[in-house]
Amino acid sequence: MSRFWSRLTHDLKPYVPGEQPRIAELVKLNTNESPFGPSPRALDAISAEAADTLRLYPDPQASALRTALATYHKVRPEQVFVGNGSDEVLAHTFAALLKHDAPLLFPDITYSFYPVYCRLFGIAYDAVPLDQAMRIQISDYRRQAGAIIIPNPNAPTGVALSQAEIAKLLEDHPDVPIVIDEAYVDFGAETAIPLVASHPNLLVVQTMSKSRALAGLRVGYAIGDDDLIEALTRVKDSFNSYPLGRPAQAGAIASLQDEDYFQQGRARVIEGRERLTQGLSKLGFDVLPSSANFVFARHPANEGAALAAALRERAVIVRHFSAPRISDYLRITAGTDAQTDRLLSALSEILAAHSQ
Repeated sequence: MSRFWSRLTHDLKPYVPGEQPRIAELVKLNTNESPFGPSPRALDAISAEAADTLRLYPDPQASALRTALATYHKVRPEQVFVGNGSDEVLAHTFAALLKHDAPLLFPDITYSFYPVYCRLFGIAYDAVPLDQAMRIQISDYRRQAGAIIIPNPNAPTGVALSQAEIAKLLEDHPDVPIVIDEAYVDFGAETAIPLVASHPNLLVVQTMSKSRALAGLRVGYAIGDDDLIEALTRVKDSFNSYPLGRPAQAGAIASLQDEDYFQQGRARVIEGRERLTQGLSKLGFDVLPSSANFVFARHPANEGAALAAALRERAVIVRHFSAPRISDYLRITAGTDAQTDRLLSALSEILAAHSQ
């Protein structure tokens, strides 16, 4: 460690993103990227921004994009905040809304960036255990809380809560900020955005990285009461006034305007997820019910780490987590039919070899 580092830097344990390996003929199913490309209209809009105007700063308020999102989600532009991917939106949320005297609550098995943000911003937190079926139980959150953040669907499990369950959580905690992280909501879960109108403590965070196939563009957003959005804006403008470039704003708007492509793409991903689930089940895997663009599965006779390593030897990459409760699970992105076939064929070979 460098003697020039601050004490904060010494104490950080950064988030570890899914690897982006360079392997020939790789089947990459570890980072929940879309197997299909973005809307052609989005690509055209992005290309059009590669012009002389790039010498000028983008709109720091991203007014046109916020208006487009407000129209799409049937809210007011003042209820929309945008940022450089939902990770940045979440970081600003942790700083602006989630540090209080009582601890922040979130699931014990969830997006592993949450405890990283807590360490970065000095936020005390309690991890609330999932039940034995790897589900979030709203009743387990009836305890003292300074704030609550829950992904819906949860990650890495893929299991979703209903909108009614989110409403119950809000009813139980009317006086603390509640954040619903909906990175994967478009693949089968119910959004909590309609609840914003009647719950001033609710912030809903979404991304264009997954269902809109724009992970490389880095566009995320939050929808909530004006007061919550103002808090996020105060943090943003104390950190980076220009988080979204011109190509990102234009591409995001164009994607919102291509509803047919969006609906077709998400339907194809859902179909691929169901095909993947059926294939894994036939191989003897236990697969959690997923409402995301991935599945979380384990094989009762094989360790997760060993399966992930054996798949890697066959140029198939999936995500393995070493945390105790989930160390035998693999998180597998729903890919194309060809990618799924490669995965299932490789697993069939591995399981046959292990049984001998």
